Amino acid sequence: MHLAFKLALLGTVLRGFTYAADLAPAPDRPWASSDLTLETGVLWEVGRLTPLPYRLVPTQLSWRSAEIFGWTYENGTRLVVRHRLSLIGTWIQSGPESYYLGVSGSPSIELWNPAGTRSLYFGSGGGLGLTDSRNVPGGLGQDFTFNWFIRGGVEIVTAKHAHLSAGLLYQHLSNGGQTDPNPGIDALGFSLGYGWAF
Repeated sequence: MHLAFKLALLGTVLRGFTYAADLAPAPDRPWASSDLTLETGVLWEVGRLTPLPYRLVPTQLSWRSAEIFGWTYENGTRLVVRHRLSLIGTWIQSGPESYYLGVSGSPSIELWNPAGTRSLYFGSGGGLGLTDSRNVPGGLGQDFTFNWFIRGGVEIVTAKHAHLSAGLLYQHLSNGGQTDPNPGIDALGFSLGYGWAF
């Protein structure tokens, strides 16, 4: 009788632990919260729109939303789509202009490993901004300028609310045909970033 009571009590306790585990929150996933990322890099002129050897040093402060929608594959890999908005401050290290200030937006498409510790990312979008055009042949034709970009790379979670990123960045700057001629910049290079989730 005494043994039966102990077994019944043990069963009740184990059921309680199981119930508590069922109610426990799921582990944090990077795509479940918003984050801010500070990125910088170097881009070199690669196109034929201008004969000038532009070199850009862009710095971006980007907000990325929590997941908008996504899919989980059988192996646990997750494909995620999020919003991404950026403030851009570019030092034009080589070229007639000295700076570019702008904003841009795009989706952030991410393929996360099952553990949620690293991802491959991709995005393409654009926006607008201002520069200090100087009426130099081959330079930007006016101060008001559009931007368009393609980015891709890898992101690694380094702590519960922090991540590092490294990738390639292509950026196009032009005024969309508002001046004639309409020179533009096609630049390609790398970017490095550090982000904080909240």
